[in-house]
This record gives sequence, structure tokens and C-alpha cells, in this order.
Amino acid sequence: MGEKRVTFKDIADHTGFSKTTISRYFNKPDYLTPENRQKISMALKELHYKENKVAQILARGETNFIGLIVPHMFMSFYSHLLDRFLHTYDHFDYKFLVFSGGADPVSERKYIRELLSYQIEGLVILSHMIPSEELASYDIPVVAIEREDRAISSVNTDNYTGGVMATELLIRNQCDQLIYVCTDSRQEVPSYDRYRGFLDTCQKNGIAQDAFFRDSIFSYQMMYQFSEHALNCICNSHDGKKKGIFCSNDVTANIMLNLLFRKYGCLPDDFRIIGFDDSPTAQESVLPLSSIRQQIDLIVAEAMRILDSQIRARKDDPSCILQPKHSLIEPQLIIRQTTSG
Repeated sequence: MGEKRVTFKDIADHTGFSKTTISRYFNKPDYLTPENRQKISMALKELHYKENKVAQILARGETNFIGLIVPHMFMSFYSHLLDRFLHTYDHFDYKFLVFSGGADPVSERKYIRELLSYQIEGLVILSHMIPSEELASYDIPVVAIEREDRAISSVNTDNYTGGVMATELLIRNQCDQLIYVCTDSRQEVPSYDRYRGFLDTCQKNGIAQDAFFRDSIFSYQMMYQFSEHALNCICNSHDGKKKGIFCSNDVTANIMLNLLFRKYGCLPDDFRIIGFDDSPTAQESVLPLSSIRQQIDLIVAEAMRILDSQIRARKDDPSCILQPKHSLIEPQLIIRQTTSG
């Protein structure tokens, strides 16, 4: 409180260097000898200098800001991803400006314009509202996660393999009617491969299958209503059969489980449930849910590796054309109490 702000002139007077030399220490330190850098560093400690990040941004023209857009936060998968991205600061030194895209492409375009006005150096996007061709036109490095990615880089889970894993587990549980419950049926979205894996595995094993789809779910209430409708249909249509329900995410699987507990007080013997993501929701359910784990730490690390390499490439050659890079991360089968081994 009340301390005088230390300026470049103060540091120059203290060291005997020019203000230009002091500026180079902060913005182009390689231009100085190790001895001079050490002398300035000691002066900063003696003067109790506090960094002015804004001044450095203006001087360097580099913000180290990354934009991040998630669709919503009611699914713990997205909040878990966001948490892991924020924890990459110590390794990559990027700061994140975060927006929740919601259901409105107009608002999402507004958010992107706002991010660009902050001179973000890259963008991580999980929202589905804007086509990848449009995102590529902004001419900054962009990495997508679990969304349409034809024109931009992406990191996704191997959703097809995850779909096969989940379906094979339900078959091993001796279910004779398998049902896929999905909250996004757009075929261009990577998660649609979960259904492809489910369908191919059912057909390969001669197992009866059914499916329920609902697009444009943007709130927990909408997901609850859809899940309740799907479960009522399943109970009415497949009575007397052992039913294996594969949900496209853990939130839907948890709602299904809660509905069954409210109706029967337990998970009935003729039901088996598995979700997808292995988010905290799966572990904290009234009965811990089996799930297909998306390895979020690996997804985030790979996304940041791609983004960082493209940011550096653009700094080295501002005219370079960024070629999209795509990575697949293997899923893991996590067996808990809603299925047997």
C-alpha cells in the first residue's frame, strides 16, 4: 500500500544502463550478455520491482492468451477438461480466456470476436455451433476436442473402440436386448462413432438392438426429460428381456440409474447400464457406474502440444499455412457395479 511503482527509468538509474537496455532485458533478453542480465536481475530485487504484464504484452505483441470455448458446464466431462487445461499453465505458460458457447451460434461468434480482440494466440474449442471451415478462416491455430474437425486440428478419443468395448461388456453380462441412448445423433461429430461401434458389435454377435436419439440438448432438464422418456419406452417395449443400456455420456447413464432406483429401489436384475467419459459423475452415482474412460490428461496434453507447436510455427513464419493435425487417444473400459465383470 502506498509503494511507488518502479519504472524502467528507475532501473536504468540504478544500474547505469539505458532504458532501451532495460526494455531488452524484459522483451529480448538474448540480446544482453549473461553478466548484464544478472546485474539487472539483482537491481529488480533491490528495488522490489513488480512485473507489469500489460507493458510486456504491448512491447512484445505476444499475449500468451488461449481462448477456450465449451458448450456448457452441466456435464462434468467439460468441467473436468477445463480444470485440466487450466493446470497446464506451469508447463506451457499460456493463460486461458473461457466462454460457454451454449446453444446460440450468434453469441458464439460474438465470443470469438471478443477473444480475437484480446489477441489470443490460439483457440481450443469443444462447442459444436460453428463449422470448422469458419473456425479455420480466423487464421489462428485452433484445436477441437470431440467436435466436427474437417478443417482444423483435433484430439479425440477413439470413440468407435469405446463403443465396441461397452457393447461387448453388456453382451458378456448376458443381456439379450441392447439399447443405445444418445444425446447427439449428428454423424459428423466424433462421438457418433460410439453408435457405430455399438451397432457393428450387435450385428456381429446377432444381438437385438434398439436406439434412442435426441439432438439439441442444452440443459440438464432437457437431458432428464429425454432420459425419462427413453427409459419409459425401454420398459414398455422390452419387458421380460435382460436389457443392456449403453448411454453416450455418464450424465444420461446416471439419470437412468436414478430413475430405476426411484421406481424399484435398486438396479433390477434385468438391467445393466454403462456410460461414457468416466467423469466424476460415474464414480459418485448412487451405484458406481461402469463407463468408458476418456483419458482427459492425455487428451489435454496432446491438444496443448499441437497448439503450442502451431503457435511457435506461426511466430517463426507468420505466413506459414497450418496443416490440420488429428490425434486419437485410446479409451479404457472401467467396470463398476452397474455391470458385472
